[in-house]
Amino acid sequence: MLPHPTIEVVDGDLLDQPVDVIVNAWNRNIIPWWLLLPQGVSGAIKRRGGYRPFIELGRHGPIPLGGAVLTGAGRLPYRGIIHVAGINMLWRASEYSIRQSVRSALDIVRREQYASVAFPVIGGGTGGVQQARALAWMLETVSDTRCEASVRVVRYRRSSARALPETSHPG
Repeated sequence: MLPHPTIEVVDGDLLDQPVDVIVNAWNRNIIPWWLLLPQGVSGAIKRRGGYRPFIELGRHGPIPLGGAVLTGAGRLPYRGIIHVAGINMLWRASEYSIRQSVRSALDIVRREQYASVAFPVIGGGTGGVQQARALAWMLETVSDTRCEASVRVVRYRRSSARALPETSHPG
């Protein structure tokens, strides 16, 4: 039987984490990615990693709410990106969509035998769920899961090199 994963919560930028794979809080993949304004984690991935992961993601078609899809990482230094459908068609997250997104992503982590994964706080931004509540649901779900990987949940904070106020990251 697999052990429970080690869990760490950090403040920072998801794209700066030293992990094998990152999780992108995405939509259900029904609206073509090129029609969406680049924002949040997805916007940062597009700016720093290029469009290749989203072109690949588009080929998968609709993703069930709470489902997950693995793509390449584009120009980012990861082994892959796990895109989770954490919001519904009204751009809202729920306890179900957040918990199921975490489970689906960890299923891929186990299957692909990744040693480490970093998540944003799913639903804790544009998903409309209070960040502390979304984080609590995520941590409970990870704790109830059997997985050998180390799990890092990243609460978005702008780089300390900038003198800008901290804000929650859309996810």
